[in-house]
Amino acid sequence: MKLGIIGAGMIAKEFMNLASELPQIELAAILSSKRSLAKTTELQAVHHIGAVFTDYNELLQAAEIDTVYIALPNHLHFHYAKEALLAGKHVICEKPFTLELQEAYELQALAQKKDLLLFEAITNQYLGNYQKMKEYLAIIGPVHMISCNYSQYSSRYDAFKKGETPPAFDPNAGGGALMDINIYNLHVVVGLFGAPQKVNYHANYQREIDTSGVVVMDYGQAKAICIGSKDTGAESYVRIQGELGEILVNGPTNSLVSGIVSMRSGEQYELNHNCHSHRMYEEFQRISKAITEHDTAFANEKMHHSLEVMRVLEKARG
Repeated sequence: MKLGIIGAGMIAKEFMNLASELPQIELAAILSSKRSLAKTTELQAVHHIGAVFTDYNELLQAAEIDTVYIALPNHLHFHYAKEALLAGKHVICEKPFTLELQEAYELQALAQKKDLLLFEAITNQYLGNYQKMKEYLAIIGPVHMISCNYSQYSSRYDAFKKGETPPAFDPNAGGGALMDINIYNLHVVVGLFGAPQKVNYHANYQREIDTSGVVVMDYGQAKAICIGSKDTGAESYVRIQGELGEILVNGPTNSLVSGIVSMRSGEQYELNHNCHSHRMYEEFQRISKAITEHDTAFANEKMHHSLEVMRVLEKARG
C-alpha cells in the first residue's frame, strides 16, 4: 500500500511513529498547509516520507499514491474523502467517519461505483482483545447490562473555559464529547450487540457543545450506557454483565489494553490478546492487507458496521 497522509496533527503523528513497523505500508506522501511546511518537511525527513505536497489536488494526481489516510478535523472528513475517491484513491478516514449519515451513504455509493475500498479508521474493531470479547459473550450467559466509560480531561478544555474555541470544542467543526471520545464506546457496543432498539443522549452542554454526556441504548433485555467525558477524568473501562459471568476490560475503549472474564462458577480468563503495544498496529496491518488484496467483502463488512454506528450517532444527536 502506497499511502498519502492527509494531515500532520496528533493522530497522524501517532501513526507515523508506528509506520516503520509496518513494512507493507510505504509512506509515499504527506499533505501540508503552506504555513506548516517547515514542520512537515521535518516530519518527512524523520519518517522517510516520499514527498510533501501543499496542494491536495496535486497529491491526488500523484501516480505513486494508491491510498490516502485522512487525519483531519472531523468536519473535513467528507470533503477530503470524496475528493480522494473521485481521484481513484482508496480511503482510510479517521473517526468519526462523517458528520452526517447521508454523507456516509454518499461516500459508500461512490466507492462502490469506482470499485475502491473505503474504511473508517477505528482502532478497537481490530484489536485482539475485542475479538476475544466477542468469543466470551457466548459463555457469560444472557447479557443484561453493558457499561462503557471513556473519560479523559481534555488538554484543550482549559483553553475552552477561557473563552477559546479549539476544534475539539467547536460545534461547527464536529467537536464535542460524543463525536470525539464517546464514539469509541459506541463502536464497541454496536460491534458486539448490533443496532439498539432505542437511543437517547443526555449531555452536559457548555457554549452549545457537549463537553460530556451519556448515551443510553435499549436492546430489549439488555441496556447499555456509554459515558464520554472531556471535562472530567476518571478510570475508563468496559463492563459486560451476563447471567453466568462478566467481562471487565481496563482502560479506554480506543485501546482495550487488558481485562478479565469472571464466571459465577469461579473460573477466570485473562484478556491479553492484543498483538502489539501500539493501538493502531492491528488496524493498519489488516486494512493494508485488504487494500493490497482488493478485499471488497472485508471492506463492505467494515462499512456496514460504520454505518450502523453512524445511525446510532444520528439518533443520539436528535
